[in-house]
Amino acid sequence: MDLRDQLKNLFPEHEEQDFEMPDEAKENFKQKEPLVCKFEKKGRNGKPVTLIEGWEGNDEGLKEISKKIKTKLGIGGSEKDGVIIIQGDNRDKIMTILKDMGYKTKRVGG
Repeated sequence: MDLRDQLKNLFPEHEEQDFEMPDEAKENFKQKEPLVCKFEKKGRNGKPVTLIEGWEGNDEGLKEISKKIKTKLGIGGSEKDGVIIIQGDNRDKIMTILKDMGYKTKRVGG
């Protein structure tokens, strides 16, 4: 006797229903704080990078945004610990792309 049969014996009037776990829909996700775009050279052998910090969503969303930015600009980058790292000083272009995607951005540094 499996668990389903045992439950039917305990609750004979209960009608079984299908149930689907709700997905965390991307459309329902709203970023509360603006994403911070900043320029950094320290600790990278003098190579300039643009950091995008402040992501509040899941890792899949972060990777998706990073991929869109890298594809549109045709440059390399990565994602680590909730931070998107893009090669070069491309703050203005990245902020425009994020704004077009519906995210608020904030520029930090010169």
